[in-house]
Amino acid sequence: MTRKSVLLAASAALTVGMMGTAGAQDDAYDIATVVKISGIQWFNRMEEGVADFAEDTGHNAFQVGPAQADAQQQVQLLEDMIAQGVDAITVVPFSPEALEPVLARAMEAGITVISHEASNIENVHWDIEAFSNAGFGENLMQNLGECLGGEGEYAIFVGSLTSKTHNEWVDAAVAYQEENFPDMTLVGSKNETFDDQQEAYAATQELLRAYPDVRGFQGSASTDVAGIGLALEERGMAEDTCVVGTSLPSIANQYLETGAVDMISFWDPALAGYAMNQLAVMMLEGEEIEAGMDLGLEGYESIEMDGKVLYGQAWVEVTADNAADYPF
Repeated sequence: MTRKSVLLAASAALTVGMMGTAGAQDDAYDIATVVKISGIQWFNRMEEGVADFAEDTGHNAFQVGPAQADAQQQVQLLEDMIAQGVDAITVVPFSPEALEPVLARAMEAGITVISHEASNIENVHWDIEAFSNAGFGENLMQNLGECLGGEGEYAIFVGSLTSKTHNEWVDAAVAYQEENFPDMTLVGSKNETFDDQQEAYAATQELLRAYPDVRGFQGSASTDVAGIGLALEERGMAEDTCVVGTSLPSIANQYLETGAVDMISFWDPALAGYAMNQLAVMMLEGEEIEAGMDLGLEGYESIEMDGKVLYGQAWVEVTADNAADYPF
């Protein structure tokens, strides 16, 4: 099976912990990918990419994550990886600031460190992003503003108030709204959902009680739009509201079909997981990391560079009309 067909397959979540895989090459690197949380579709999909990388290259690439989206649990997993003496760590931080000390220790131990969704992080060799966070947030707001006809109240959601990417998306979105949709009004502050659909559902219910005229919603965590959509469906408001956000078809499709969610945008977590691991091996083997390089992955063919942050061009937009094209 080719790399492309493997990455596009919607296979079941793969087993965590591939160190010591039978048949691995003798000179294989041990590469640990540490994600925000295990067991949700977003990171299950990323795990597929990590496993694909291991299969394609023979390196001992594997993924772990805490049971809850909790920075301290992530720190403990990183400590475990340092103790195991892995060659490289790739990480999607729940809170970049909380991980700085442990990542510094990893680098001091000679471990290559690559991050994702953490463009402000210091103690890594490189951070790789699927795209410019400001551009992604602006695009979400453009869709939301057009759906609302350029007027009315809207609310914004983030998985965590400490999540660098989520906050960059919504900050850019609000700035875009103020400039391009002056008749729209943000209500409340950032609603924190901890990457939990039920938290997004509860926050939506609370918003609707506090702001009965709110009609627009922008989500950031992959589970946000599903929680928002469920709350709107229960109130019979699916046709009268506009919901956009970051998610996956496997999470949001039922709400896209009913119209409770209007549009989702995302990058393929499998490709991001693959790209992080590929970048780690390039570092370990002393290959040059440079602007314009091609990682051989869709959306990462011409890498842009800003300091130690690398950017692809890998976002996609999905509505009910094309959700079936993305079977994950």
